[in-house]
Amino acid sequence: MPLKRDGISRRGLMGGLAAAAASTAMPAWARAPERSLFPAPRVVTQSGRPVPAAQSVETLLARANLGGITSFVALDAESGSLIESLNPESPMPPASATKAATALYALSQLGSEHRFETRVLATGGAISGGTLQGDLVLQGGGDPTLQTDGLARLADALVGAGLREVRGRFLVDENALPRIDHIAPDMPPQAGYNPALSGLNLNFNRVHFLWQREGGRMQLSLDARSAREVPPVSVIGIEARDRSTPIYTYDGTEAREMWTVAAGALGGGGSRWLPVRRPGLYTGDVLRALLAARGCTLPPPQTARGRTGGQLLAVNQSEPLVTIMREMLRFSTNITAECSGLAASRRGDGAIARLDASGQRMAEWIARRHGVPGMYFVDHSGLGDRSRVTARTMAAFLLSAHREAVLPPLLRRHMMRDAQYREMRDHPVTVRAKTGTLNFVNALGGYARPPGSGREIVFAIMSADIARRDAIPVDSRERPPGAPDWARRARMLQQGLIERWSALHG
Repeated sequence: MPLKRDGISRRGLMGGLAAAAASTAMPAWARAPERSLFPAPRVVTQSGRPVPAAQSVETLLARANLGGITSFVALDAESGSLIESLNPESPMPPASATKAATALYALSQLGSEHRFETRVLATGGAISGGTLQGDLVLQGGGDPTLQTDGLARLADALVGAGLREVRGRFLVDENALPRIDHIAPDMPPQAGYNPALSGLNLNFNRVHFLWQREGGRMQLSLDARSAREVPPVSVIGIEARDRSTPIYTYDGTEAREMWTVAAGALGGGGSRWLPVRRPGLYTGDVLRALLAARGCTLPPPQTARGRTGGQLLAVNQSEPLVTIMREMLRFSTNITAECSGLAASRRGDGAIARLDASGQRMAEWIARRHGVPGMYFVDHSGLGDRSRVTARTMAAFLLSAHREAVLPPLLRRHMMRDAQYREMRDHPVTVRAKTGTLNFVNALGGYARPPGSGREIVFAIMSADIARRDAIPVDSRERPPGAPDWARRARMLQQGLIERWSALHG
């Protein structure tokens, strides 16, 4: 028997939404949307500002002029009844709206108070006379939020314990999670939002690249800066080359990463963050530099081949997972989603070593826990554009999550905007949601509360022009022409739909 809540079963919801769906082979707005019966449109005011009168879906779609497919489902949060839908069965890339599912998955499997730990261990006996005769081990626990300041606290603890020299090896143990060289394929090499990940991660696995003109010459440097520390990096190098394109190239070995940059693209100076592909060595290299600045000598880091042990010398703990998930949903950090999702999957099956396998494990969990089968994830961040969900399944998941009451408080407020695209903090409709943006893909899923006594709305909206996205050359995918304007029009379409539902259903 299906689980029933508030008088409606999940099976009944699925059947009702499926019955409202039309053929996905039709163009996105070649047919009227499915909708339930409404009273006449009315305007509700709060603080002197009216909810805009409901505009037709056809008008909103024509104004956005996005091409491709737009799909949406809006539900009454209390009853689960359908308010309105368009192309609800069309499989769409969810982009970073995936992170809403990842947050609940990680919290369910790891617990809200879970903390990732980064440890420093010693083998071969205690520190004697400032010297460790054995190996020093930097052991990661999969923390995606470790920053240079946290590593500096470990360095301070080691020096405080009397460590001044290591005679053995300096090992970095990143085996808590599999090392994965990038989240998504077919991205420009310099895309900082597409780094590697492993059981040891630092600064969201990015290295700071600074270029500035000194004495008539351009000087290039790499560091792992934070607000309080600027340690140099020696296991990653960069050189300027006399060319116009490509702007960046990357080559890496197990021991060293190497970047080149087109000299003509550097201008008079600047900085940016570049992705790291050997995160364990990078983290070890930065700890070594921090200890050297404190008078402690370590050999160069080496990668440990298996999980290591030893006497605990120092530990750095992350914030509780619930705090990490709230920050992930606010800032949409890809590496946080991937590491947390992988850690959740490996809690049940330590053999999972690929993002797509972990994404499928999350989809299976959603089917079991929330009664929503049919989702397909290739990762936990939504950066991979091969993930597919429908507006129907996303809305059904969000409805179930609303009834559990865990996700809604974690979502950030989604700001509505005026005709000049300025934030409207006094807009009468309050929206908490997760956005998702890829080139020519935009998604928004969450909860809208009309003013006054209006009933809360659960919604999922997705637009995608896959053909246009696929046509972008790889080297242009960081900032392709036309993508920012398309995304802006997609967001205004989302706002128009939310205002429509609030006027009709409020």
